[in-house]
Amino acid sequence: MEIKQQIMGETSVDVSQLVKPENLVYERPKLLTDAVMHYCPGCSHGVVHKLVAESIEEMGMKDRTVGVAPVGCAVFAYNYIDVDFQEAAHGRAPALATAIKRLNPDHLVFTYQGDGDLAAIGTAETIHAANRGENITIIFINNAIYGMTGGQMAPTTLVGMPTTTCPAGRNVELNGYPLNITNLLKELPGVCYVTRQSVHTPGNIRKAKKAILKGFNNSMNRKGTSIIEIVSTCNSGWKKSPEQSNKWMEENMFPQYPLGDLKDI
Repeated sequence: MEIKQQIMGETSVDVSQLVKPENLVYERPKLLTDAVMHYCPGCSHGVVHKLVAESIEEMGMKDRTVGVAPVGCAVFAYNYIDVDFQEAAHGRAPALATAIKRLNPDHLVFTYQGDGDLAAIGTAETIHAANRGENITIIFINNAIYGMTGGQMAPTTLVGMPTTTCPAGRNVELNGYPLNITNLLKELPGVCYVTRQSVHTPGNIRKAKKAILKGFNNSMNRKGTSIIEIVSTCNSGWKKSPEQSNKWMEENMFPQYPLGDLKDI
């Protein structure tokens, strides 16, 4: 519809011509809903949601995408990304995604899981789906803590890192070592792509989006399972400001979970 604006009661200006599409630098992804996100300020989830929505749009897969979100901070992902979603029991997202993809092989199917969900209660489902080479993409948000349920120690919690269940810090003799499940998954023959990214700077955000697009395309090209780990912050669980959390992540998380591609075939 032609939009016009009267200026000084004399001139009629076609506002639609003032900003041409080719001059557009950025626009909000159309697949992001207007729902106000429930995530804490500074949380990485919102940024990753945006990247997922942009990637699906660019692939033209809106009507042929199914996301699977289990229990965790992102349990309400369906409120924010306007594609079909299925809720899974805690840790069971890869098993559910397997069924969806096998019944709908022409659909883009991805899971969106936290470290407690994927690397604790869902360890078996994650490993066996990946070992079978299911044509799904697993997006793995690793903030080294249980965020939604009160900040308890997770399998990925760093040595010496305090949580509500290990306030003096993770003790190897008592709690064992952090589980680097992404490194384990890359060894499985059914896995075609494993990468570890972050979204704390504009440059890293671009790399993370490229990784998500690659994983989605692998899924549609039936290459096997793609694992995209996003090393993230949890400001409320870590008891830090967003700025402090980003700095702490760079200094402590990245040495344990270094960024970059681990496998690409």
